[in-house]
Amino acid sequence: MIIKSEIVNKVRENFDLNIYETKVWLALLSKGVVTAGETAEISGVPRSRTYDVLESLTKRGFAIIKVGKPVKYIAVEPKTVVERMQTNVMNKAQEKVTTLSNLKGTSEYNELLTLHRDGISPIKLEELSGHITGRANILSKLKEMIGTAEKEILIHTTIEDFEDKSRVLISVLRGINQEKVKLKISLNGDQYKIRRFASRNDLKIKESEQNGKYFIIDKKELLLMINPEIAEKEVGIWVNSPYFANSFTTMLDKLVRN
Repeated sequence: MIIKSEIVNKVRENFDLNIYETKVWLALLSKGVVTAGETAEISGVPRSRTYDVLESLTKRGFAIIKVGKPVKYIAVEPKTVVERMQTNVMNKAQEKVTTLSNLKGTSEYNELLTLHRDGISPIKLEELSGHITGRANILSKLKEMIGTAEKEILIHTTIEDFEDKSRVLISVLRGINQEKVKLKISLNGDQYKIRRFASRNDLKIKESEQNGKYFIIDKKELLLMINPEIAEKEVGIWVNSPYFANSFTTMLDKLVRN
């Protein structure tokens, strides 16, 4: 059986198989029903290993043992395998989510909080800074920052960037108590797009000619984006500094136009 190495590698990677499992499953698919000896000949896998590999594939749902003698193996069609794998991944993910959710009520979690609090306490505020890479990580940090706001949330970015992040940010922003927390949004870009977006999402948005993308919480915490061109490769600088964040807030208030 001659199959391109690229296909073998892709199947191995996507279906989480080792090299022998991949070759044997492909051999099964190519013939439908075969004995272990025939599988060894077709796949090129050593006969001494074929039985173990076939047993592994059977347990994982890639093959079925045909009743009768000699023992033969039937390939499970790819569609069924993919659907089973999707179900398993979703079940495992849900189990993990449940485990993580329950973790917050445990003594181990409280110990982690204590370790973090005691470790942070001696550090000066100006030393709390770092860079965050990747769109998912940046969105996660923004959700965290917005969730801690007590007085004010200030957002300044482009209309394109805010629309891109809105699937996550809009729901988070709607969850804040706007009687206690003041929300200020200013966007740079096409005025028609900004006004249409504001109307569609029932938001008060100021238009600005000021470039830059930053998010400021309570004039204390700042996330500044430094390469806004490619969303998936975004890099942000996070700074927990009242002096620095307040300076940005003052500068923005002067530059934003009604």
